[in-house]
Amino acid sequence: MKVSTTAGGAMGRASSWGVTTAEQDRAYPCDALMPGPADRLLRGVDVAAPADVVYRWVCQFRVAPYSYDWIDNRGRRSPRRPLPWCWDLEVGQTFSRIFTLESFVVGEHLTVRMAPGTGARAFGDLALTYAVVPVGPERSRLLAVIRGPKPTNRLVALRSWLLGWGDLLMMRKQLLTFAALAAREHAERSRAQSSV
Repeated sequence: MKVSTTAGGAMGRASSWGVTTAEQDRAYPCDALMPGPADRLLRGVDVAAPADVVYRWVCQFRVAPYSYDWIDNRGRRSPRRPLPWCWDLEVGQTFSRIFTLESFVVGEHLTVRMAPGTGARAFGDLALTYAVVPVGPERSRLLAVIRGPKPTNRLVALRSWLLGWGDLLMMRKQLLTFAALAAREHAERSRAQSSV
């Protein structure tokens, strides 16, 4: 699968990482939350696990960011074993302290929006979709799409530029962590089934 590490726009390389042209051209639920002119960041990883396993790990975002915990989780390690109550989703739930769940389709996507308050003041009004796409019976693609309003002045443009690069660093780590944990769970389950 050919993936892109660059995209057009002011943020250049920070706008798109690990995604195909087709994935860039798709519409995602976060797009509908901000239908006007908006910036869009896309990130994607391959996962050696079925979509249902990957989706359950994305739901763990309710309790922890799964990125660099020493930066964005107050030094606490994001759980390395699934917490099943995280899979019981309802619109309006809080995700990672600063997001609110806007919509979801079990096994396919969940979409969150920056909650009013500290997060919105720091990062602006952002909507984020995590999409899980099956690629055969035992592999998936995990995509993250962030949508935010177009900058209206130089200060906001600078914030958007910094967000793009900062997010690339943090979200790359998050997606790779979800991918590794889902692959480990799938491998453990496969070994257990083959030994029966």
